[in-house]
Amino acid sequence: MRNMTSCVPAVLCAGAMLLSTASHAASDPRSMGVYVDAGTTFQSGRSTDSLAVGLTMPFGTPRLFWGGDVSFYGDFFVGGWRATRPAGDGKNNYFQIGAIANARYRFAEGRSPWFVEAGIGGLVMDSLYRTTQGREFSTAFQFTEVLGVGLSFGAQREHEVALRLQHVSNGGIKEPNPGENFVRLRYLYRF
Repeated sequence: MRNMTSCVPAVLCAGAMLLSTASHAASDPRSMGVYVDAGTTFQSGRSTDSLAVGLTMPFGTPRLFWGGDVSFYGDFFVGGWRATRPAGDGKNNYFQIGAIANARYRFAEGRSPWFVEAGIGGLVMDSLYRTTQGREFSTAFQFTEVLGVGLSFGAQREHEVALRLQHVSNGGIKEPNPGENFVRLRYLYRF
């Protein structure tokens, strides 16, 4: 994929499939949800931008811990990154698919609309990531970790917004392994 316009239809198609899959879930804070998120790396004017759509699915039994509610969910996504080519003569697009296991802590025994979360997972990219800053991944498979803070709202907490920090690297499987850090904003709707 050499331009972002070729990546957008694939991401939108995947989003439509995720939306149709999630439409049968119950309207509950622990129900499935669909989301869109976007982010950037903020690297001195030569940032890499990201766009993803995904499906969240709760698993396990929620627990009370330190005065809050701890729950778990799987995050399955497709997305793309857009980065300046190493020669500086345009942009490259990188399609990816991945999954992240997340733990969420909701304050006030689960009554608060505010939450914090952390997760770890993996993703596979369609090609090796390279940028003008000499950042170059040596593997298509990458590990990813996320930390986030968010707010649920709506009559049944069916809407969420979250600010998430995401690190992506191959975990030292092969060099070079510069990793990449994103700041992402997510909107999620639960069915």
